[in-house]
Amino acid sequence: MPNVSALWLKPAHNGAMKPIDTLTLLEGTGIEGNADQGGWRQVTIISEDRWSQVNADLDATVDPQLRRANIMVAGLELAESRGRVLELGECLIEIRGETRPCRLMDEQHSGLRDALSSNWGGGVFGVVTRSGTVSVNDEARLLQGG
Repeated sequence: MPNVSALWLKPAHNGAMKPIDTLTLLEGTGIEGNADQGGWRQVTIISEDRWSQVNADLDATVDPQLRRANIMVAGLELAESRGRVLELGECLIEIRGETRPCRLMDEQHSGLRDALSSNWGGGVFGVVTRSGTVSVNDEARLLQGG
């Protein structure tokens, strides 16, 4: 069953990502306590399966925390999911688009930006449309658009 495999909070702009067991998502705002809130990029999500492929492509083991996403899901394909709704725990997230990797990815690991550039490897971003909590191991489901 697809599930949430990791969660991270960014307490400060340009700060380190903090691994966490549970996040509180707020409709229209994003993640409680996260430095970036509001707008279209309230939450960023990556696929564990796609991240494993990126590691294989790089012939390396790169910590997914370096991608700087908030949520990692396992067993779920995120490619071409724009406009769909992701259900995580109690929360709903409307996927607004693909997260394009920036130059900072190569500062984390040489070649990471290119490895993430195909097949939605950088993950997705979205807005919270139903508040609640999401925890590691919660079920993850990709629904049709809202």
